[in-house]
Formats: sequence, C-alpha cells, structure tokens
Amino acid sequence: MFSSSSRRRRLPAGLTAAVLALSAAGGIAAGSAADAAPSGWHAKTPPLSTPWTSQVGPNNALPEYPRPQLTRNAWTNLNGVWQFAGADEGEKPPVGQTLAERILVPYPVESALSGIMRHEDRMWYRRTVTVPKSWHGQHLLLHFGAVDYDTTVWVNGTKVVHHKGGYDAFSADITSAVHAGGKQEILVGVSDPTDSGEQPIGKQRNDPSGIFYTPTSGIWQTVWLEPVAYTHVDSLVTTPNVARKQLTVKPVVTGAQDGDTVVVTASTKGTQVARATGAAGSAVTLAFAKPHLWSPNDPFLYDLTVKVKHRGTVVDSVGSYAGLRSVTVHKDAQGKPRLLLNGKPIFSMATLDQGFWPDGIYTAPTDDALKFDLEQHKQLGFNSVRKHIKVEPDRWYYWADKLGLLVWQDMPATNSDRHPSAAGQQQFLKELHTMIDQHRSETSIIGWVPFNEGWGEFDPVSTAAQVKKWDPTRLVDADSGVNCCASLPDSGEGDVYDDHTYLGPGTPTSDGKRLTIDGEYGGLGLIDKAHDWPGTPGSYQLFPDKAALTAKYVELQKKLVQVENQCGVSAAIYTQITDVENEVNGFWTYDRQVEKMDPAAVRKANLAVVRAAPGAYSGANAPTYPAGQQNPVASYALDEGSGTVAHDAAGSHDATTTGSPQWVPGHTGTALQLDGSSQAAVTKDRVVDTAGNFSVSAWVKLDSTGHFATAVGEDTDSASAFFLQYSQADNRFAFSTVGGRALADTAPQLNTWYRLTGVHDAATGTYTLYVDGTAQQQVHRQCLGDAASGPLTIGRGQYGGSPTDYWPGTIDDVRVWNRALSAADVAALGSAARR
Repeated sequence: MFSSSSRRRRLPAGLTAAVLALSAAGGIAAGSAADAAPSGWHAKTPPLSTPWTSQVGPNNALPEYPRPQLTRNAWTNLNGVWQFAGADEGEKPPVGQTLAERILVPYPVESALSGIMRHEDRMWYRRTVTVPKSWHGQHLLLHFGAVDYDTTVWVNGTKVVHHKGGYDAFSADITSAVHAGGKQEILVGVSDPTDSGEQPIGKQRNDPSGIFYTPTSGIWQTVWLEPVAYTHVDSLVTTPNVARKQLTVKPVVTGAQDGDTVVVTASTKGTQVARATGAAGSAVTLAFAKPHLWSPNDPFLYDLTVKVKHRGTVVDSVGSYAGLRSVTVHKDAQGKPRLLLNGKPIFSMATLDQGFWPDGIYTAPTDDALKFDLEQHKQLGFNSVRKHIKVEPDRWYYWADKLGLLVWQDMPATNSDRHPSAAGQQQFLKELHTMIDQHRSETSIIGWVPFNEGWGEFDPVSTAAQVKKWDPTRLVDADSGVNCCASLPDSGEGDVYDDHTYLGPGTPTSDGKRLTIDGEYGGLGLIDKAHDWPGTPGSYQLFPDKAALTAKYVELQKKLVQVENQCGVSAAIYTQITDVENEVNGFWTYDRQVEKMDPAAVRKANLAVVRAAPGAYSGANAPTYPAGQQNPVASYALDEGSGTVAHDAAGSHDATTTGSPQWVPGHTGTALQLDGSSQAAVTKDRVVDTAGNFSVSAWVKLDSTGHFATAVGEDTDSASAFFLQYSQADNRFAFSTVGGRALADTAPQLNTWYRLTGVHDAATGTYTLYVDGTAQQQVHRQCLGDAASGPLTIGRGQYGGSPTDYWPGTIDDVRVWNRALSAADVAALGSAARR
C-alpha cells in the first residue's frame, strides 16, 4: 500500500447532486437524496441471531452521526451496499470496474450481516457518490471510522490516503480528486493478515477457539462524507480541571490564518454557562462558577459549541460535549492507595466487555444494540466497564459518557504467540498513541491499559512512561494481569497493580504506591444449548442452573467486599457481560436473548460492593490475625505401615487413603508411596483456615516429573487454597495458589528426599517456600489467603472443582500450623530428623 496526501484548494464549479437520505442523531441534519445503492446484497444467516439482526438492511446500516464530540449539520452517510471483491497480492486497483459481489458496509467481511461471511486477506470495496450542489465551494472530507488493517483509498483513480491501523479513525481531503459534476468513484483496498501479521489484533484469530474469536477484516465502522470550509476544526481535546472549576478546550484548526479566532461556549438546556475566546488553534479555558460534576450516579454533560471566525465572520461551527470530573489516587488511613473520583472514594465495579457480536462480529448491528450492553451494566449495578483489548466506535464512548460508566480502556494486543519485532513495536506504539489522542476527551475513560497478560509485551517501563506523558490526566495500568500468563515481571511502573485470579476474587497486596485492582476474576458459566455458539462451551467453572450460578456470584461479591475493605483493592472486573463464541461465562448469552443470573440478586450484590467504598477508605476495617498456636494443628507421621487411615497425632483430622497407596520405608519410619494418577489421603473436613496465617510442611520424594504434582493442599469448591507442589511448568518445587507461585531456586532430583515448607503470612500477604530449611522465593500476592472450605489433601490437588495433580512418589511427616513459622522454626524443622 502507498501513502499520499492531497493539497487543499477550492472546489471546482459545477458539482451537482443531492445528499444521501439518512437519519442522524443528536440534531445533526442529513441530506435528502442519494445515488442508488448497488443491488444484489443478501444477508447471510449467523450462527446466532440477536434481537437486532433482522432490523439491519441496505437503507439503515448504522445511520447515526458517528462522531458525537465533533458534529456538523451537513454530512452524507456512505454506509450501505458497496461492490466487493477479494484481491490478490500486487493486484492493480480495479478503477472504473464493476466488482462482482455486494457487501453491506460497515459490517466486516467475515460477518453474516456483511453478506459475504468469509475471511479475505486482501479485498476491494467500490461505490459511487454524487456531491450536493449546496456543498459547492467547500472542501470534501472522506472519513473512515475504522478499517482493519492496511488501507489505501482512491477517488476517481487518484490515491488520496494510505493508512495502517485497525482501530483508529482516519480521513482524507478528497477535494482535488473530485470531478466537476457527475458521479465520483470511491475505491478502497484493504490488506489484513490478522494473526499471521504483527499488527494489534486483540482476540481476533483466523482459526478461533477457546478465548479467541472470529476475525474482523475490512471496513467495520461508519464511512461518511463531509463538507468543510478551508479553515475548519479537525479535532477537539477537552481537559477538565475540577480543582480550578475549569475546562480547557484545544481545537486543532486546519487552514488557520493570522487573526483567526475560536469562540467556545458551554451550555446546559440551552442556557450558556461559560464562554472563552482565543486564537485559532490555541487552547482556551472555560471557567464555571458552580460546576456540575460528572459521576456514574449523575452523568451530567455540558453541551459545547466551537466556532472559528475569520475576520469576524464564522467560517466553521461544530458541536461537542464534555463532563467535568477528576481521577486521582490517595492513601487511606491504613496507607493503602485508593481510587478517588472528584475527590471522593469510589470502588470501580466493572465487567470485562469484549465487544463481539454473533451477527456483526466487531460491529454491533444497530446503535440500540451498541447501547444495550452498557445499559445492562447499569441495570446490574455496575458503575464501570473494562473495554477488553478492543477500541470501540465513538458512539460507544458517547453512551458510556451519557449513561455514567467509568471505562478502563485496553490497547488491542498483538499476537500473543510471538514477540513483536522492532518495527512491530514501533507500529504498536504509534497505534497506542493514536488511540489515546482520539479518545482522550471521553469523560468516561479513567485509565489506559497498554498490555494484557503479557501478550506481545515489550519494555513495559518505557511504555508506561510514554502513556503517562501522552495523557497525564488518567491512570496507567501498565500490564493487566501482571501476576500471570506471559507477563514480564512486575516493573512497578504505572499507577496500578493489576491481578488476574479465577475464580477469585484475587487479593493482591498493596505496595503502598499503586492502586491494586482485580483486573479479571469470576468466569462463572452456564450452558444454554439453544443459545450457545456452535462448538464446545467452556468457562472457569460451570453450574447446573440459574439459581446455582447466581448463588456463587453473590458469594464472590461478598468476598469482594472483604477484599475491598481489608486489602485496599479499588476496582474489580468480572468476566464477563456476555458470552462470546464458546465462552459461556456471561450475564447474557452471546445472542443477548437470555439473562443467565437473577438480575435483582446481582444488582444487590454489586451495589453492596460499590457502597462499601467510603467505609474502606476510612480505615475502620483494618484486618487483625490471630497469633495461632505453637504446635501443629494437624500432624501425620505416616508410620502406620498398613491400613487405610493416616492418623492425626495433633488433633482429630484423620486422613483416609484413596486408590490403595503403598506403605513403604520413609524418611523415618514408614511413608505413603503414591502412583501419580489416583492415590491420595484425604481428611473429612477443613484442617486450617487458609485465609489467615498458616504453614505446611512435608518430606517428599519424586519418582517422575511428567506433570504437576501436589504433595499437600486443601480443597475449596473450585481449586486448592494452596499447593505445596512440584510445578511441571517451571521444573521447580513451589508453594502456590492459583494466582502465583513461590518457586525453589533449583530443579529437584528424582528419588531424593526434600523437606518442603510453605509459610503464608497474612499480615504481609506473602507466600514463602523453604527447601530443606532454606528460604527460596517469596511472592507478595495476597492480603487474604484463599479460603479453604474442604478437606486437607495429601498427594493430590484440586482444580476446576475436580481432583488433579496427583503425586508420583513418596510423602512423609506432614504437619500443618495455624501460624506463620519463623525462618528459625523452618530451619530447625528442615534439618532435624523426624522424631
């Protein structure tokens, strides 16, 4: 693809036509007539239909004005039926040629609503348009909301723009390419390799499965034509300053001449409340005597008008809006950083919103559909949303602003399976910067998230600093899920430490500098065969019915209140608002037809979390932890030598063997030899409260290292509250929870005895592993331990509600304490022969 630009000049005389007859939103006037759209388009049948699928047709494909923060009265919507064809690499532009197929713009080529419903790496779009006579003497701007990915546009055979980026808007001044009168040909060439390239793709995959989904290629946001004066506003940046009761408005003015001015007014219900004047292109500041602040409970927005004057005459006038709000971080009485909105503590209770649709993929079928998901957030008691590795059309952010939702905005990730090259990194940063620039005036956005779980991550320190430099008014979450997956080690950069724990909620420990948030948790699932995407449904935990699913959600939210109060967590993001393809963990099915939980119970649970924020900030709920007893609460010498019971010498928690393990000579006396597939010893009920201080120790010997293996754990209803284990992924011993592992320094040897000891200090939120009495790694992951509700297990773990990670080898002398052992205690334990 090639890049080019056209010089601005006056339109030639004699241009004639009428304007496309399409409706507009927000008082924006559209024209009255248009070229006839090419015939022959037919929608395909999607795997699932939404309530809006049948409403989409050639004459109403997203007719609303697409850019609510920069509106003009005259415009022509070019959505509708275009000619279409797949393309070959190096193919010449088919200027003046009729293309064989018909596609409904702006629905991506892979979608059913497009009428194509297949992937193309390269493609052509073509249509003609006539220019209204009333636009004579003005410049013509051709706008694209977003095209995925590499785009070149020709008008009447003249290349007018080349653009790379699948998530940002771009425009071309096509004045010099337009003929005097008659139809004007628009030809768009697009290349999109999806996951075979290096570009940001989010969760798009050519071969979707699991947590990755059907790709989007080509035009997927509104295309429109707009007449402007030679001197006109290209963009606006609005920045509130609540402390000073001000709003700064910086118009970017093209064609400004010496002496040109801008006049900015703010009004509410038609009454002007603030006004400022400045030189064209310079920032002006509006002062508010009694500012009305924006918040989720009161999403008040001021109407803005920006006029450009040349020699005292208005040559351009645009409409906009803005909200006044501040986002800051402040330490509470316990020294934990908390999120403040307008100077008051707020808990950001959000869902993960992926923005996929079974009929339109990346493109919501209608504006009502786009609004629906956000309305459901409000109905369910959420005050926030995390836009997950996707950037939405401007109207999505307009509805978030209008409805009152805080937004954590992700940057779409590159392919998670590869590290981007130097050129790929530069392109990523360029698109990240563009995303911030194009959406920095959205009132709802409170934080930028450049990386997710390390997918395509590089240089997080520099990247976080760059983002903060580009927009110092918002929070920077350097890497959401830095505790897991492919993430690089936590750099300490940015304003946020972001934990991902399923089922969770996670209980990350504050470092005293950054906000702590549960960036992802939950993922509770329910299968509804009549409304599920074709394929194998999955979630982090499945439930049999709506009642059981709702009850578990309420239980998670009750724990979240405790996490909020005691840990200082300032935000939580539940997975997720709707099912997406084979993920069935939404509040709604993917087709938005069935609500899967009791909405009243969900709303009540969410509001309890949100309303706890002031109490948490007061410091009145500082946690205390019992000292615990000196001696073990459970002790298993495993010297029975026969039978099916391992006696507890310290209490009443005898363990019963399963799968007939063998009694063999141990480190001292006898021990249990386990086959690594089905054998273990399990108590009847819980032995130790793992939410507080506890320690666990055992002599262990491995016969093989082919899989994860757990020496000692304690069950919940999902995953072990802790794992004293061998980690196959690291080839190390580990003291682990679902959210992280404290690892041994070196790999273990087979057929060798080791004393493993794990210590959880609830006050510091640390998990420490000792091997043979020597401290190994310590992880600062939790301020609360995962609470066990089930039995102590010797020789196996638990995950997804099922037994797993059986130990292949021998275990001896298991001891459990309800206190955090000191280093001296562990050293003595590790070096002493068992008595």
